[in-house]
Amino acid sequence: MKTTLEVPDILFRKAKATAAERGQSLKDFVTEALREKLVAGADRAPSAEPAWMKGFGKLMRLHKETVRVQSIVDREFDVIEPADRR
Repeated sequence: MKTTLEVPDILFRKAKATAAERGQSLKDFVTEALREKLVAGADRAPSAEPAWMKGFGKLMRLHKETVRVQSIVDREFDVIEPADRR
């Protein structure tokens, strides 16, 4: 299947260089990377909380505040700045 992806320039260059060093096409490299990521992700149970929150178990008294802050972060990242719409 063909698709189009927008990838940050630096990540694209690194992926292309790494694929070349391995003697792979970029297509094969990306396919392998996606397959590895999906297999690794299948081992983990889905969580309602972002992974970074798991390190804050000792701060349970701040859980509601952490959730509030995370919802603000999520909302802000949903906003696309006009300059980024190009």
